[in-house]
Amino acid sequence: MSNNKRLVVKIGSSLVTNHGRGLDRPAIAEWARQVAKVRSLGHDVVLVSSGAIAEGMQRLGWTQRPHSMHELQAAAAVGQMGLVEVYESCFREHGMRTAQVLLTHADLADRQRYLNARSTLLTLLSLGVIPIINENDTVVTDEIRFGDNDTLGALVTNLIEADRLVILTDTDGLYSADPRKNLGATLVREARASDPSLEEMAGGAGSAIGRGGMITKVVAAKRAARSGADTVIVSGNVPDVLPRLIKEEPIGTLLRAYATPLAARKQWLADHVQLGGRILIDAGAAEALKVGGKSLLPIGVASIEGNFERGAVVACIAPDGTEIARGLVNYGAHESRQIAGRASSDIETILGYVDEYELIHRDNLVVL
Repeated sequence: MSNNKRLVVKIGSSLVTNHGRGLDRPAIAEWARQVAKVRSLGHDVVLVSSGAIAEGMQRLGWTQRPHSMHELQAAAAVGQMGLVEVYESCFREHGMRTAQVLLTHADLADRQRYLNARSTLLTLLSLGVIPIINENDTVVTDEIRFGDNDTLGALVTNLIEADRLVILTDTDGLYSADPRKNLGATLVREARASDPSLEEMAGGAGSAIGRGGMITKVVAAKRAARSGADTVIVSGNVPDVLPRLIKEEPIGTLLRAYATPLAARKQWLADHVQLGGRILIDAGAAEALKVGGKSLLPIGVASIEGNFERGAVVACIAPDGTEIARGLVNYGAHESRQIAGRASSDIETILGYVDEYELIHRDNLVVL
């Protein structure tokens, strides 16, 4: 893996909580040491950590995992305090700052909240802060399952356009069959994330391997691949696992994506059927998008059509009436009309704030 890569590392419950016995501080201290080493090599790292419910249960003196939603949510709320406390103190020993980010699937389904979450995480990374992400278990309405954080890891990978999702678990990786039932099962070293036979190997939805099981990890890899990210499923007990993965050591199971990150993202934009509106641009802006591969700046906008919110997919229309590009817009229709035709340096004066200096960033724009 070359320099300046971005990793999302998901740490499973059994690793963080010593198989449910409460937070394993020495283990978390070891993750902090490894992440600090990876950061020192010039890579960005975001952690998605399980463990809040198990820690909450221990703090509340509960020996059995509750079944009722409100008790699970209460345990998560109590446990979240301990989880963040331990991560913060372990990273502080390496002179690093951390931030807690609680997300729900709804945050990433809503375009405006999606862009807000993305901006926050990218800002934290630019400041050298390690985001510790967990599902916001205290407000989710679906049943809380251990497998959810695999999905969350994949969604965060897509959100920040990470190069790789690393799923740390208590098994060596994905086996051709359940190794506890089939002695001939072999470790899958490498495969395409899109290979349909992987789900069969993972045992289907009824897999007994963990609460979420291997199946959620395989599905997460497939989801991460949509934005061009590879996934590694590997044992968190392998010594120095993260720095070794950075050096491309063949540890665990590597599930490769089938497109480059930018190509995958742009394909998603090109295939987007529902357009929020149209932005009519001048000849100079059209040339900059088509030939220069530039972002769309407010100064190149002639007029705005439609009533869209920040994060909507909009069409960019050239002076001759043809759609030449489409992308995710950084400002809603009302704000876009106010700043249309104006210099980026005027945005803050006009709106009273500035989210981005581009109306559509080139990474969120595809030329048709």
